[in-house]
Amino acid sequence: MTNPDDCRFAKTHEWVHLHGDRARVGISDHAQKEITDVVFVELPKLGRAVKAGESCAIVESVKAAFDIYAPVSGQVVAVNDGLGGDPGALNRSPYDQGWLFEIKTSDASESKALMAHEEYQAFLKAAAH
Repeated sequence: MTNPDDCRFAKTHEWVHLHGDRARVGISDHAQKEITDVVFVELPKLGRAVKAGESCAIVESVKAAFDIYAPVSGQVVAVNDGLGGDPGALNRSPYDQGWLFEIKTSDASESKALMAHEEYQAFLKAAAH
């Protein structure tokens, strides 16, 4: 399981867990609660080049469809195919079974612009006021 304390977070609520030059991407627990019941996930194609901040996936819930943005630039090297048959894993396990895709980063230093978990929690608190 990915520990949120080991992740970096975007203001758009994606998390990234770096392991060498690979970045696993998902959405935060806060985001999955806001989205509610996920019914469909459209993942990026393997091999796709993405830029940090670019929309590259879609999560649909009973409420609406939500764009998912790449938190770092690079090439998509893995997708979580399990979400096709079980999109609800995103709600049940956003940091483990509900990960979305992996990027081979072209510039790992981009992650420094993202928030640590504590900073993300403060960001959420400030946004709620």
